[in-house]
Amino acid sequence: MAGFKINRITSDIKITLSELLREVKDPRVSKLLSIVKVDVSGDLSYATVYVSAIEGYETTVSSVKALKGAAGFLRRELGARMKLRKVPELRFIADDSIEQSSNISKIIDTFKVDNSDEEKR
Repeated sequence: MAGFKINRITSDIKITLSELLREVKDPRVSKLLSIVKVDVSGDLSYATVYVSAIEGYETTVSSVKALKGAAGFLRRELGARMKLRKVPELRFIADDSIEQSSNISKIIDTFKVDNSDEEKR
């Protein structure tokens, strides 16, 4: 039963933080930042948030530095919007999965172009 509660809280935290990231006014935080994954500890003490930016890994790292400074604000707003008794401490980690998937997509597209050239011959 507890697993269902943590899964529900995890998904709610991800949705609420996505909304809150749009409201952060720090210019170091990318507007194209997305939350890849959220892991919440079993006792709801910590929430590890994996974020990634479309602009690249360097932008993601600078955004994470800014988010670490805004963690208190984000935690307070998260608690107010979700009405949790115990709001987890937020830990932000830079993730480069969006950049990697973009590179894989480009590689696949080059194979598609090569195959269409061979078919024309």
